[in-house]
Amino acid sequence: MKIISVVGARPNFMKIAPFINAILQHNEALDKQINKPAFLQSADRSTNQQIQHLLVHTGQHYDVRMSEAFFETLGIPNPDINLEIGSGSHAEQVGHTMIAFEKVLLEEKPDWVVVVGDVNATLACSVAAKKLHIKVCHIEAGLRSGDMKMPEEINRHVTDRLSDLLLTPDRLSSDNLRKEGTPEERIQFVGNIMIDTLEANREKATILEISDIIHRNKLQEQKANSQKPIANGYALITLHRPSNVDTKEVFEPLINFILEEVTNDMHLIWPIHPRAKKQLQNFGLWEKVLAHPGIILLEPIGYHDMLRLNMEARVMLTDSGGLQEECCVLGTPCLTLRWNTERPVTLREHGGASVLVGNNVERIRKEYQETLSMKRTPQRPALWDGKTAERCVAAIVNYGDN
Repeated sequence: MKIISVVGARPNFMKIAPFINAILQHNEALDKQINKPAFLQSADRSTNQQIQHLLVHTGQHYDVRMSEAFFETLGIPNPDINLEIGSGSHAEQVGHTMIAFEKVLLEEKPDWVVVVGDVNATLACSVAAKKLHIKVCHIEAGLRSGDMKMPEEINRHVTDRLSDLLLTPDRLSSDNLRKEGTPEERIQFVGNIMIDTLEANREKATILEISDIIHRNKLQEQKANSQKPIANGYALITLHRPSNVDTKEVFEPLINFILEEVTNDMHLIWPIHPRAKKQLQNFGLWEKVLAHPGIILLEPIGYHDMLRLNMEARVMLTDSGGLQEECCVLGTPCLTLRWNTERPVTLREHGGASVLVGNNVERIRKEYQETLSMKRTPQRPALWDGKTAERCVAAIVNYGDN
């Protein structure tokens, strides 16, 4: 069996790492099985198919800090093929990816294409595969925000409609697919593959020192600034979505809130996304943020550094879906700076650690004050157990048996 898996942007990297590792474990187990006496060999189909795996990187994230460093730190092998698509509009990225990936498919003739998440590469490669009658498996299927203004929501809908095998991270996602009329035999609830990566890297992250993380990653422009040591804990923020950073009318009140209110309670650590930095500069807010003694600005940081910061943060403010999930398992109180989420299982109303606050400062202020008094309470939804990747591989190998 030949599988091509696809990554395009940083969120994909954390999801594909455990999948690749599970394929390696599957093949190792098969080698051991083959060497057993015949009467001891398993008749289970899932242990009798060697998997040939190719990793394709579309190159949607081309910055070293945003891409290559993640391959190294998560132990992902170098991509077998890099399409080097780079930046561009949504249409440009999707179109260029389909053209380049079709050539790969015609050359390699895989049995399966495995796509993860909801980036443009997910959509483009699933469409290209289905047009060539190649089976598609979508890991992290069924997520729905209900907001069709989000490009990711369109990617999710189209990919799920086309996929032969839909592997869902939670039961709410499985229910979403059923409501859309997806046949039951195409849906398998396997758990959250992001948590596999968290559990595999928790120990390595734990030994990191917060002060070392700051020293190694501090933004060059801010290194000359004098800052008091962190004494009362810290808040952690990430912002990158256009809905939060692309208009001054929205972004400036958010900046004023963190500068004038959050930093009165504690330091705020901000690994700043290139898009957010660019917009701060465009709106004339950059120097104000840069000079504030309560803000610690970091370059985009690696997975282990971010995980360690999340472990100790008093509160997380983020518009990242992946960080919502990590906060749930780590118990970090989380203000989700969005009006909707495709991951409702992470919300407090479902037992998680997050609350939706949008980008309205009055709502953020109210929830922030309440959140400061909350205790860290880790929650683990069903099958968020670090073994999702194994179930993904078994589901693909056993496809069609039921």
